[in-house]
Amino acid sequence: MNHVDRFKAVMGFEPFDRLPMIEWAVWWDRTLERWYGEGLPRGSGDAGEIRESLGLDPYRQLWIWPRCRNCPSPERHGAGIVGNMDDYMAIREVLYPDPAVDGDLYRGWAEAHGRGEMVVWISLDGFFWFPRTLLGIEAHLYAFYDQAELMHTMNRDLAAFNVRAVEEFCEKVCVPEFMTFGEDMSYNNGPMLSRELFDEFLLPYYREVVPVLKRHGIIPMVDSDGDVTKLIPWLEDAGIEGLLPYERMAGVDVGAIRAAHPEWRMIGAFDKMVMKNGEDAMRKEFERLLPVMTQGGFIPSVDHQTPPDVPLENYRVYVRLLAEYCAKAAQ
Repeated sequence: MNHVDRFKAVMGFEPFDRLPMIEWAVWWDRTLERWYGEGLPRGSGDAGEIRESLGLDPYRQLWIWPRCRNCPSPERHGAGIVGNMDDYMAIREVLYPDPAVDGDLYRGWAEAHGRGEMVVWISLDGFFWFPRTLLGIEAHLYAFYDQAELMHTMNRDLAAFNVRAVEEFCEKVCVPEFMTFGEDMSYNNGPMLSRELFDEFLLPYYREVVPVLKRHGIIPMVDSDGDVTKLIPWLEDAGIEGLLPYERMAGVDVGAIRAAHPEWRMIGAFDKMVMKNGEDAMRKEFERLLPVMTQGGFIPSVDHQTPPDVPLENYRVYVRLLAEYCAKAAQ
């Protein structure tokens, strides 16, 4: 199997020769700085090149941002750049780039993808994430109640941009195997919003974009930290077919999720906190995941960015074990 065929087989719950070996998230800068000091070649710093130098499969991700280069940045993490409808309308000219995608930059991706040698995926701002980046964390949560019109306007505009971005990427580059909506709408005790708010403020806009994705054969997924268990039925109603990364520290159990949602796609779930503890601890974690790995629809990967307390040698052991268990899952 080539890389594209393998991914499609696994996510289609069809027979596979081994599981893909991927790292869905880029590494923390502090992690990389440690590893450079321990012998990792610096190279160009490209995340894809780093993945492949460590023995992982060739996957490439493009996050298609709904902000122009001259869009202002918040003064600090968690702050906003707009406070009301007038502010939003004033900055719309630096949002929603047109064109959304420069196809010439990704010609090499298109060629490798066409040969089956590279899996390509895209990410888009989601309908919880995007208003939060504009309003700021605290103001965003109040806005569900205090500025409903503004929330709907932002997400209506974002849905239109996301549809255009998908169409442009498919036309100019290739049809990606899957995509993620960046959301981060759960924490360690569950979702940050109620089902009622999800249905009012997010669901209508998912329903504008998801059919376009499915028409192209793209698997729609969501990227959210925290305990996502309660979110899954909500997302299924929106047409979403999978999620990542299933953080173990938030108590997420992919075995229980598979039992409750047999056709749900999953990427992640390997507890990053055991990686510093050596081979035996990492092997035990793979054994925990192996029953789900054999069933298809699941690709194991670190359940978020590898922490900087993990030595490069430990990560190389992780990759070796990943190869062993990705092969074992097919037996």
